[in-house]
Amino acid sequence: MKPKLIALDLDGTTLNGQSEFNPITIQTLHRLTELGHKIAIVTGRPYRSSKHLYEELGLGGPLVNFNGALCHIPNDENWQGEFHVTLDEEIVFDMLDFHKELECDYFMVEGKHHLYATIENIPDSPYYPKDQQPILLQKDTQLLEKPTAITVFSSIEKQPFIKEKIKQRYGHTIDVRTWGGDMPCLEIVTYGIDKSTGIQHLSRYYGIPTEDVLAFGDEDNDLEMIEFAGHGVAMNNAIDSLKAIADDITPLPHDQDGLAHYLMNYFNLEA
Repeated sequence: MKPKLIALDLDGTTLNGQSEFNPITIQTLHRLTELGHKIAIVTGRPYRSSKHLYEELGLGGPLVNFNGALCHIPNDENWQGEFHVTLDEEIVFDMLDFHKELECDYFMVEGKHHLYATIENIPDSPYYPKDQQPILLQKDTQLLEKPTAITVFSSIEKQPFIKEKIKQRYGHTIDVRTWGGDMPCLEIVTYGIDKSTGIQHLSRYYGIPTEDVLAFGDEDNDLEMIEFAGHGVAMNNAIDSLKAIADDITPLPHDQDGLAHYLMNYFNLEA
């Protein structure tokens, strides 16, 4: 079998309901790597909240963060395949005044290695590890790196109003995505960036044609990636709109090792 590029979403796909890897998942992915296939983790999470998972998995392959804006191999600064799309810094500092008009609670700015926030103490969340407190963002703050994304926090009820205002102000230079879960928020990224951006880059870098790209996901931020892949697979627990455009659906959900079992069957791996 020709080498495949296998793109895996994390939450709701590769991870179980406790946001952990089950042993069978780790074992299956290592076996595929040994067979010469390329495994890429493709997540909406920033690097800081996926670092421990990447290290636990221990594959050493590419990691795509921020829904496609950053593609890298952690701890390998010399990797020639690194890809990073950043935001205009002027938007960050304009938001310092504009966010008051939006009546949002606060916002944060993410770079590859640094986190900035308009408040000193951010709420506890697995997405923002406690071992790295954000830098307070003020008018005179010197950003230590180019920003990748801005995350705006508010009540769910205010999100449609805030999203529309942001799009009106910054036009077609940005995209605004909605995040649900325990910390609902809006994420501002450079226009035209999604998970398929990172996968297309990796496909070209490794010389693996689209028809040999597999992608697995469960949410709306996986849509473009599933559509791009030669074989796009929706998890059994995926949203209906993703299942509708997928080439296949896993028989089992993520909480029942759906990904591992599907891969074992697809690649004829013995249990």
